[in-house]
Amino acid sequence: MTTTTDTELDAYLREMKVDSALAALVERIASSAIIVANHLKDAAFQNHIGSAGTTNVQGEDQKLLDVLADRVFRKTCASATSLAAYVSEEVEDVAWLKAPSAGDLTLYVDPLDGSSNLEVNLSVGSIFAVSKVLADGDRSVLRTGREYLCAGYAIYGPSTLFVITFGVGVVGFTLDPSDGSFKLTDVCMRVPQETNEFAINASRQRFWDEPIRRYVDECLAGSTGPRGRDFNMRWTASMVADVHRILTRGGVFLYPADESNRQSGGKLRLMYEANLMAFLIEAAGGAASTGTEDILAIQPQGHHQRVSVLLGSSIEVERLTEFHQSHHLQEEIAS
Repeated sequence: MTTTTDTELDAYLREMKVDSALAALVERIASSAIIVANHLKDAAFQNHIGSAGTTNVQGEDQKLLDVLADRVFRKTCASATSLAAYVSEEVEDVAWLKAPSAGDLTLYVDPLDGSSNLEVNLSVGSIFAVSKVLADGDRSVLRTGREYLCAGYAIYGPSTLFVITFGVGVVGFTLDPSDGSFKLTDVCMRVPQETNEFAINASRQRFWDEPIRRYVDECLAGSTGPRGRDFNMRWTASMVADVHRILTRGGVFLYPADESNRQSGGKLRLMYEANLMAFLIEAAGGAASTGTEDILAIQPQGHHQRVSVLLGSSIEVERLTEFHQSHHLQEEIAS
């Protein structure tokens, strides 16, 4: 029975019979998102717009709000007594909050995805996932995406949304500014299978492998090409914004490994971006792949590992996978 003090997120977690320790951490993740949303709203008045003058472990320039968001998530979520490890894109080392015991939780987070959009007032977001410590004293955070307990994101746009899955089904909450709580607004988010949109950074075309070039060329050929219909190309430079569009309108998000970034494995981080969004997209009926393997099945070798990412409508991801398989077969025959 819902009490007058319950939020709709509380009620949902209870309805889903989410373990109390995990539910407590999810509530703190949601609280972190609300705090970050408020900081973003007031950033210009708090002098939080612009570069922090530092770089993260990937060598990328950090924005002031990148650093602030990381502090918010770590401080707020640390109050969850079950949280043993905080693993952030913005910090080189894993932050161990206590000696880990079996059943404790590990939080993976990209505190502010798409922060390059901040200065032009476009949507940004936070991405998160949670896994479980497997044994007393286990300090490994290198879990496959299949081992996640939940994953989701917050998106800070015209409204603040909190989207989450526990592996089956995806739901969305919208922040109600009148009382500062998340209200359930999307009870069954599904990736539409038929689509006429794709998202890719076209400025990298000269680096693409043949399967990606073939897919994009077919889409751009439109109704007179092999796909028999016109496609629109989108690119927001915020994975959260692009994935949210896919959840609502269908499509694919492509950030493949290419000639320029292959040595590092790709562009996006497996444990802060790829796994988290793949887990959520699959729960919504979509698919995710590197082109040659299932993202969620990859055994991480390091917590800042990068991978190729192709995710979205399952029909499109299957087509991209077939293109990669055909290309590799042709290469084998040629050699």
